[in-house]
Amino acid sequence: MYVSSTALADIQRTIDSYDGCADEYSRIVDPFPAASLEAALRQVAIAAGQGGRVLEIGSGPGWDADFLETQGVSVRRTDATRRFLELQAARGKAGEFLNVITDDLGGPYDAVIALCVLIHVPRDQTGHVLEKIAAALRPGGVFLVTMRDGDGETSGAYHMTYWRQDDFALCIKAAGLDLEWGAYRMGRNNEAWNTFYARRPG
Repeated sequence: MYVSSTALADIQRTIDSYDGCADEYSRIVDPFPAASLEAALRQVAIAAGQGGRVLEIGSGPGWDADFLETQGVSVRRTDATRRFLELQAARGKAGEFLNVITDDLGGPYDAVIALCVLIHVPRDQTGHVLEKIAAALRPGGVFLVTMRDGDGETSGAYHMTYWRQDDFALCIKAAGLDLEWGAYRMGRNNEAWNTFYARRPG
């Protein structure tokens, strides 16, 4: 799919911004998932099965992958920010560079997770990214994603795209996935988030 030069510039600016703050980000983010997220990650691990293969898009510090691995699954840690990969490597965790918009995702996977990362995908690229994720899942594989609740897009150091729950649910359906549940929560700094858990039919 065609990606405009403007979109590519927004994406690269976001990646560069994370490269600059990765160390601080890793220090301030709680290494243990919040209760609601922990329950969702456990559901992913159960669906993937013991030894199941999970793709994590936007691993960041790698805390969620750490938790998933305690549940008996294998996580392919990926990020488009090289500093995050370096920080994970420094503590013995192997990660790979992956840009979800421009790169092939591989697969098939038993599950894909994308937490606090697809919020940076421009709106006109979101459908394409979700289709790639659906194609990377095995039949019956599951997808867990968190998105900022709201309207519109903002560009700056970080490109942010906001979605209302019902609108993003329609995007998930259009990509060929069945939405099993969605949840709304308030995060840090009174930021509103939606969590979605979907499955590839089959």
